[in-house]
Amino acid sequence: MVILFGGNRGKDWGAASLETCDGQTEPIPGFNYPGKRYVAEQVVKDVISKMKQPAYLLDITLLTQLRKDGHPSKFAGGTLDCSHWCLAGVPDTWNQIMYTMLLKD
Repeated sequence: MVILFGGNRGKDWGAASLETCDGQTEPIPGFNYPGKRYVAEQVVKDVISKMKQPAYLLDITLLTQLRKDGHPSKFAGGTLDCSHWCLAGVPDTWNQIMYTMLLKD
């Protein structure tokens, strides 16, 4: 389940001079996302933890946020459109994780 995608502005990863993720080719280093966290992330986790029927959340939020390089695209009329993802890229990683989980069970 995707809660929210990573940031696409430089200020989200400590590069305030960058307006977009255009031209970024490296992920954010480390294991902590320096940008703001979204309230919806915790709300979803809280709701799932209180469900009567057990549910598993494959939380790929951090994985996705750390990939500032994973999704810049200019397919929408030449403008930067971070709602579309380059392939191969982050969605392929999501699929590999889910596939591995399905095989494990």
